[in-house]
Amino acid sequence: MFDIDSPFTMVVAIVLIAVGAGVIQNWIKLKHNQESAGSAEDVDALKREVRDLRERVRTLEKIVTDPDERLSRELRDL
Repeated sequence: MFDIDSPFTMVVAIVLIAVGAGVIQNWIKLKHNQESAGSAEDVDALKREVRDLRERVRTLEKIVTDPDERLSRELRDL
């Protein structure tokens, strides 16, 4: 039924080899990306930095959107 010399068997073998190679390639890329993703400490440091930057943006938005009188009063108070 499945003779090694038949064209159908060769096509199936080629497809299986191609799909298998794609799966292996994706697995290798995934492992590489996981290794280069960084440690939990790096992630925590980035989260702290984002939180600090958001606070700075809030302060700048407050300064930009406040009326001139209040802004100049707060600057004098500093």
